[in-house]
Amino acid sequence: MPTTEARTGEDLWLQTFLSEERFCPTEPKTLDQTGLPLSVIESLVLKHLAIVGTASGRGIAESICLPFRILEEVFGVLRTRQLLVHSGAAAFNDYYYMLTDQGQQRAKAFQQACAYCGPAPVPFREYVIAVEAQCISTESPTDKELAEAFADISVDEQLFDMIGPAVNSGAGMFLYGHPGNGKSTLARSITLCFGQDIWIPRVILEDTQLVKLFDPSCHREVVEDNSGILKGQQYDRRWVRIRRPTVAVGGELTMDNLEIRHDPVSNVSEAPLQLKSNCGCLLIDDFGRQRIEPSELLNRWIVPLEAGYDFLTLATGKKLQVPFEQLIIFSTNLEPRELVDEAFLRRIPYKIELTDPSEEEFHRLFELYAGRLGCEYRRQVVAYVLDRYYRPAGRALRRCHPRDLLKQVKNYCKYKRIAFEMRPDYFDKVAVSYFAVVFGNE
Repeated sequence: MPTTEARTGEDLWLQTFLSEERFCPTEPKTLDQTGLPLSVIESLVLKHLAIVGTASGRGIAESICLPFRILEEVFGVLRTRQLLVHSGAAAFNDYYYMLTDQGQQRAKAFQQACAYCGPAPVPFREYVIAVEAQCISTESPTDKELAEAFADISVDEQLFDMIGPAVNSGAGMFLYGHPGNGKSTLARSITLCFGQDIWIPRVILEDTQLVKLFDPSCHREVVEDNSGILKGQQYDRRWVRIRRPTVAVGGELTMDNLEIRHDPVSNVSEAPLQLKSNCGCLLIDDFGRQRIEPSELLNRWIVPLEAGYDFLTLATGKKLQVPFEQLIIFSTNLEPRELVDEAFLRRIPYKIELTDPSEEEFHRLFELYAGRLGCEYRRQVVAYVLDRYYRPAGRALRRCHPRDLLKQVKNYCKYKRIAFEMRPDYFDKVAVSYFAVVFGNE
């Protein structure tokens, strides 16, 4: 772990980026400011060379995401210890490096201890500070910001007034109602209310254990544009700038997903869902249909929801207190009280029902999706659909119907090589199969 001098340098570095209005991890200037012991950097350098054979100093720096000027010092130490040698000159006063026989043996020992090779990790302590600086509880979305976030979906004023306080509370919420009324879509849009990107480490180091945090399946990286703004700021490349995350999980959720998962072969760990969703939203979709009992899942989160922190166990057996700073959204087709007891419902103070749309809202949804899919909205055609397929059968309106029906009409027109239009006969072609297959004989 870092020495006293390293922690002092680390504190100076933290003060530097926290003094700014928005969090941005400043590029470390010295080895101390990385917060990492020399052995961690040494292992990454040697393992990289063991894989590629020969590499320039700047190439190694690019691979492990540390500044070249810091690694120059490390290269000097490793050359003195006869672990690597110069194999030729490179551009910009650099050299190509390769391992000695002793270096090969050392690299092999590092690989056997931990197979990870890539960007250098960030000390866990710095990750905690980053979460505190960027958590959603520091944000207070207004009705204007909610309107912008929900611009692509239909949300009436009454629903706005329920969602707004729930989002500002950061205390979590239940979204419930009939299937097809947009609970998942609404939940995924909520993260947009908070705006602003966040920074997360690619990999975290604690107690000699590496825990991968950045996950492309959960995190959307903000790619630097041609203006090179981020380079101009000289940010720490061990961190990645992402959109505030919305991590969604459905029926596949198990208790293992909520713990640090360790691979005994590579000796590398994977962060659980609640860490990946910190500073964003964690959506438990189709709640009540998971492989685990709702009560088991909720009991696991009673303390974190109230305290704002969770306890995880590293592969070494060490207990780790981690920040639990996300908006948890439970989306379900069932009544919340059918799933959990009153004690837990009190801990999720906002229960919001997404009801069936009114006929006027149904028209607005058709208009919205017609514009999005590329055809002219025709109100009289929607009236025809209502008279023909809804009122006689007593069929309930669902928010997904306009989108689904228009998509099927578009596919029909594409198949027939005809113009995509809202016409009664086109809806007749698709409605029979849509309602018969999806809704049976209702």
